[in-house]
Amino acid sequence: MQDVIDAFAAAAGLILGFDDRLAQIVLLSLRVTLTAVGIAMVIGLPLGAMLGIARFPGRGLVIVLFNALMGLPPVVAGLLVYLMLSRSGPLGGLGLLFTPAAMVIAQTVLVTPIVISITRQVVEDMWGEYEEQLRSLGSTRRRAIPTLLWDARFSLMTGVLAGFGRASAEVGAVLIVGGNIAGVTRTMTTAITLETGRGDLALALGLGILLLALTLTINAAAYAIGQVARRSAG
Repeated sequence: MQDVIDAFAAAAGLILGFDDRLAQIVLLSLRVTLTAVGIAMVIGLPLGAMLGIARFPGRGLVIVLFNALMGLPPVVAGLLVYLMLSRSGPLGGLGLLFTPAAMVIAQTVLVTPIVISITRQVVEDMWGEYEEQLRSLGSTRRRAIPTLLWDARFSLMTGVLAGFGRASAEVGAVLIVGGNIAGVTRTMTTAITLETGRGDLALALGLGILLLALTLTINAAAYAIGQVARRSAG
């Protein structure tokens, strides 16, 4: 029991003392995840909106596919990206494997289906509610997309935060394509796995506490945005 107490005390010391190793790992994790979420938003918001209002043969299959990809196992996403970026893969010449860029790609693969699926559902519901009003104002389906995205911004932000939460907490994909290289590709989740196995519980606990705080912050932000959305709707 005393060892656990000492580990928590040491972890608190690392956090309060702004330990260099801790800060480097946290900053890299945030940089990778925020970049991946940003790319996922750029790709997912317009695609999800178009899928929400468009009608074409096979639309149902596309929706089912993206819904299924929301639950894509991180290790599978990491394996697919690894195969693409390996020397024998189609993008092997870029030399991105075991770099932060590869980790961004892997997390983007995980987050984009979440953004697309949530955006599709939100925009489809709003289009069904406001279609007649928008058409009476001379708006076509395509021209209505910016308006619908803006009106649904609070609901969409909740979806983006959900994607951020999944990316920041996953370990399999970034471990496969990043290699967990100290000072280069070591993130909070991969470092917790490594340091726990090595017996450095202070660093592992420090990172775990910060990761838990990040998760709580994300959920609090999603809750607050939901409250704002309800007040705006009311």
